[in-house]
Amino acid sequence: MTTPEAEQSQAPRPEERLEQAVRAAEQALIEYEIAVETFRVEVENFSRLHEQKLGPLYLRIEELDARIAEAKAARTGDPEDIRAAEEARARVLPIPGVEELLHGWMDGDGLFPEAVAMLTEQEVRPPQRVRPSEEARRLYRELARKAHPDLVQDEAEQERREEFLSRVNAAYARGDEALLRELAEEWAAGPVPPERRPSRAEELYARLEWLSQRKELLGLVAKELENGPIAGLLRLAPDDPDGLLDEIAERLRKDVTEREAELAALLTQE
Repeated sequence: MTTPEAEQSQAPRPEERLEQAVRAAEQALIEYEIAVETFRVEVENFSRLHEQKLGPLYLRIEELDARIAEAKAARTGDPEDIRAAEEARARVLPIPGVEELLHGWMDGDGLFPEAVAMLTEQEVRPPQRVRPSEEARRLYRELARKAHPDLVQDEAEQERREEFLSRVNAAYARGDEALLRELAEEWAAGPVPPERRPSRAEELYARLEWLSQRKELLGLVAKELENGPIAGLLRLAPDDPDGLLDEIAERLRKDVTEREAELAALLTQE
């Protein structure tokens, strides 16, 4: 026969269900952050491949358009043709801002290899595949779940986790599977922080509100990514995005050939 004291000790604490709700919301937010970050890396990597593979073709087409317009203006002398030629040439030689100058040239680790090659007049290597492998994806998800700073309340431990995850994110963005393995070993050897046990209902309600706001902000980031042109291209060929780039490149090469023929014809007429 149990005593009233024993029954009282076995009864769930008033905050128990609220604690469970907070933990479930934390895990849900982490999974959502992982999904958004995975998509962001995929979009950014595809954007870089798009620029590396198709950028020179687009530039060639713009240059040919400018030369065609200039040839027409030289032949006709028409003020409208001259204006069109000047506008076409201006599009080929824009005046970039500082951010445009740095975009695609460097990151936190310094200049990209392509930029170094251009500055030193070395041969530029073909673009490398930077899409993370399935194993890299698995390692990233595992590390993000284990080391996420939202799982702890101690500020020092949060800072340690944020610094660690910044290295994890950088390795994942480069598709560096070996480095991700090293980071997994580093985390396994590190201290395991104690599980947080909220003691007051007010703290738990505040925590739930913060988690909700954080998810709303991530939703805006995800929506912006999904509505971007690169994501639109990815949706056209989710299983073979590289093949899609090859198809676009082939069409652009045909456009280049047609413009070269048009320019040659104009120059012959002169």
